[in-house]
Amino acid sequence: MTRAAVPGLPSRYPIGEQLPALYAEDDFAQRFTSGLDTVLAPVFATLDNLAGYFDPRLAPVDFLSWLAGWVGGVDDERWPLELRREAVARAVELHRLRGTRRGLVEALRLVLGVSADVSGDGGVAWSATPGGATPPPVAAEILVRVWPGRSAEVDPDRVRQLVRTLCPVHTRCRVEVLPGRPADAAEPETDGEEGGHRA
Repeated sequence: MTRAAVPGLPSRYPIGEQLPALYAEDDFAQRFTSGLDTVLAPVFATLDNLAGYFDPRLAPVDFLSWLAGWVGGVDDERWPLELRREAVARAVELHRLRGTRRGLVEALRLVLGVSADVSGDGGVAWSATPGGATPPPVAAEILVRVWPGRSAEVDPDRVRQLVRTLCPVHTRCRVEVLPGRPADAAEPETDGEEGGHRA
């Protein structure tokens, strides 16, 4: 889509009407300025609707990739339009949740359309007693179980690639692809929770 020289787009601020009275009846002046109006009308239309360009849910489709670049979001033109808009709108939130269980589950759901459950604590251990004995080491492996969600099929390679990208570097992440939701899977966290558990 182009925003330059849109055929038939009227200018809200015609230059010919703003000229001194001397040029109101001048045919050449009116034709000349109407040509400028054709060029400037898309600029005025864009400026009048500028706030909509910065809202991913309202922005023109061809503007989404540029907007995604502003917030470090992902915009894949192969995705449905509503998913593209949601990915850009939630990019900042997902950056804040990066490295948490909730962040990983939300990213898998949003980007790949799969449901997921994350178990394991990432190998974190500490002692509540100053100078006390070091706690026994814990397993540094994270288990990520995924199953079909919005998408009917799960692409294991894409899941592993995304999990590798989002898991903290000090952890090992193992991915299991399941045919459906397991009985022991945790309930999804609500939007009001911080999701502060490390993944």
